[in-house]
Amino acid sequence: MPDSDKRQDLVVFIQHHVSATCVECGKDLPKGTLIRFQREKGTLCLECSDLDHLEFLPAGDAAITSRSRKYSRLWAVVVKFSRSRRRNERQGILAEPEAIERALAESEADSEERERRREREAVRRESLDRRYVAEFAQAIREQFPGIPSGADIKIAEHACLKHSGRVGRSAAAKSFEPDSVFLAVRAHVRHAYTDYDELLFKYDDRHLARERVREKIEAVLEEWRA
Repeated sequence: MPDSDKRQDLVVFIQHHVSATCVECGKDLPKGTLIRFQREKGTLCLECSDLDHLEFLPAGDAAITSRSRKYSRLWAVVVKFSRSRRRNERQGILAEPEAIERALAESEADSEERERRREREAVRRESLDRRYVAEFAQAIREQFPGIPSGADIKIAEHACLKHSGRVGRSAAAKSFEPDSVFLAVRAHVRHAYTDYDELLFKYDDRHLARERVREKIEAVLEEWRA
């Protein structure tokens, strides 16, 4: 695929039909679920689109949205179909949590933004089962004893968010099967230790992006196994 700095925005849809099914993993996608739709592939869940590590930032503050896009290596526009207007309307964006944090921090002089940040953190804390996260992190350390300090908790918190549909919420993960733990760690390495997000953002082709970072991922995982 030729290199180009110009591309259309990545677009994520809020599912407005009663239900749909991800064409890759077969997961049920009820009304209100965030999905991607690609003409040549069909409907994909965020996990199969490699966008499930991003966080939703509702529309409402143009400055925070702009900063979040600026600081996020990968972001997508979230739209919802309006039956009355017969068109898709923007609802916000998906961006890296760290980028949203930075954008909110820059606006903390405004008391209203401080409150929004507190509310966001409260929702996140409520969505985490602390005991389950600790046990999942322990399973990660057993499989990857060389993992950097703190990375195990970060991976576990991301994978185990309630109602997220992520790998850590699967039945296999809840019994800490090695394959499920491995998938969570590999996904973290892909996003945090390679330029995968930049490649996905540039090409909107996850298969191409994954192939380009495959060797780097394997090298990091091998180091962490030691």
